[in-house]
Amino acid sequence: MPSRKKIDIARSLRQRSTKSEALLWQELRNRKFMNLKFRRQHVIRGFVVDFYCAELKLAIEIDGAIHRHRKLLDELRQDVIEREGVEFVRFSAKEVENDIASVLEKLKIVINYYKNFPPLHGSGEGERG
Repeated sequence: MPSRKKIDIARSLRQRSTKSEALLWQELRNRKFMNLKFRRQHVIRGFVVDFYCAELKLAIEIDGAIHRHRKLLDELRQDVIEREGVEFVRFSAKEVENDIASVLEKLKIVINYYKNFPPLHGSGEGERG
């Protein structure tokens, strides 16, 4: 269970979404996209991910300007979360803002792949082969 502090941080992040987060959220919310439930600014292992689908154990991250300055931290954070069996998909903020249709198409391809070939890492069974 996430700490109260992490929940408050996630709530604060939801209230001040970036333009790219707001654009993608409009497409994902209320099961609009592939009838999947997504959460925004969701806490996993003490870290907050931009969007999360529990059904698929899929995290979506939008990398904006701040991510250029914290690349190593992002990689370590992703590694910790992936050990829980969560897969990551990353898009740049520019990509989301300039071509949301392309982002959604790529996301659909990834989701269909994971539905057919569920991730194995984090489960103790090794990598996909």
